[in-house]
Amino acid sequence: MADLRTEFLGVKSPNPFWLASAPPTDRKVNVERAFRAGWGGVVWKTLGEAGPPVVNVSGARYGAIHGPDRRLIALNNIELITDRDLEVNLHEIKEVKRAWPGRALIVSLMVPCDEESWRAILARVEETGCDGVELNFGCPHGMSERGMGSAVGQVPEYVEMVTRWCKAATRMPVMVKLTPNVADIRPPARAAKKGGADAVSLINTINSLMGIDLDTMAPPDAIDGKGTHGGLCGPAVKPIALAMVAEIARDPTLAGLPISAIGGVTTWRDAAEYIALGAGTVQVCTAAMTYGFKIVEEMTSGLAAYMDAKGYAGIDAFRGRAIGSIADWQHLNLNYVAKAHIHQDLCIKCGRCHIVCEDTSHQAIVAKLDGERRFEVDEAECVGCNLCALVCPVEGCVTLDRKTDGVDPRTGLPYDRPPLAWTAHPNNPAVKAAE
Repeated sequence: MADLRTEFLGVKSPNPFWLASAPPTDRKVNVERAFRAGWGGVVWKTLGEAGPPVVNVSGARYGAIHGPDRRLIALNNIELITDRDLEVNLHEIKEVKRAWPGRALIVSLMVPCDEESWRAILARVEETGCDGVELNFGCPHGMSERGMGSAVGQVPEYVEMVTRWCKAATRMPVMVKLTPNVADIRPPARAAKKGGADAVSLINTINSLMGIDLDTMAPPDAIDGKGTHGGLCGPAVKPIALAMVAEIARDPTLAGLPISAIGGVTTWRDAAEYIALGAGTVQVCTAAMTYGFKIVEEMTSGLAAYMDAKGYAGIDAFRGRAIGSIADWQHLNLNYVAKAHIHQDLCIKCGRCHIVCEDTSHQAIVAKLDGERRFEVDEAECVGCNLCALVCPVEGCVTLDRKTDGVDPRTGLPYDRPPLAWTAHPNNPAVKAAE
């Protein structure tokens, strides 16, 4: 079986699956149960000290979006950092690390934005013998209103400043947790690196409001009639997280910066995608809160089976291999031609492909009634947008086939020809700024 052992920032763990800083890592009993289930590491739920006391709401701390089958698509939370006594947490962290020396144990931290507060808590955390700290610059609710969390993470200068304070105050590895609630993830990542961060983790939760109950005229997860914005996580955020991880992984100014990836990891495939984009570990929360800690068994066995099938002896054998396939839009081949193809032996004649193409795309699917209901692609009109394949209820019935021989009906030119060059408008200030 493939070797899933991972070394990240010098910290060894039996597999790359870590529990993210969240309710599942709030206390000793949870963390030890997770380790017994097979998790490679945990990031302890965010500790803090100084400033106003942390008091969590008693009521609906979570909201959710479900699919038609009640499968959880996204989870929203308004929970703050830990409300347990700091000394109790530190004592439990020390006990867990002593009992489980072979598992990674990182401690998440968030304190007011002054150097002395960071120095004080780092000294106390270091005494526990934990493997490192994660600076929580990501939380978008509750703590951000106090000038912490994403209020720091959204300002690169603050990210660099606090990271530098922490690196000067501790021998432990320092990982910076980035907020996705920014226009561009790269400036705060660059600031973290400039401040001396040993790694970054991303993404934290996305600022969100889960809806409005049209009978009560309040959010469905309201507390005594009032709701608030919270942090969105779960499968729905994975595409956003993948894009941000990829942006960091392929940025030449961030080359070599280790990444712990977070965002919608529910299966081994999700984890493998992040690893292929350069992640050294993957952090999981919503999946554990949905299915329990034993889901890690499916994740580890699935990842190992995939690696065996591909001939990857270890995680590093495929880590980062997908980075080169991600490019800016202008580097795509504008002469690449693909056309939809309907496999008639799989078609159930529902007509969804025809309806969406006729109403919202390029009128490239023709309905025929010569003895039987039948749908065919008019290649002269098809632009290869792929919408028909996405709405088809039968997997594999509609495929997008690359055309390499013959002439493109749209242009009269051969399918295979030298790539076109993409050019931006010379007066576009946004393009000039990017360059």
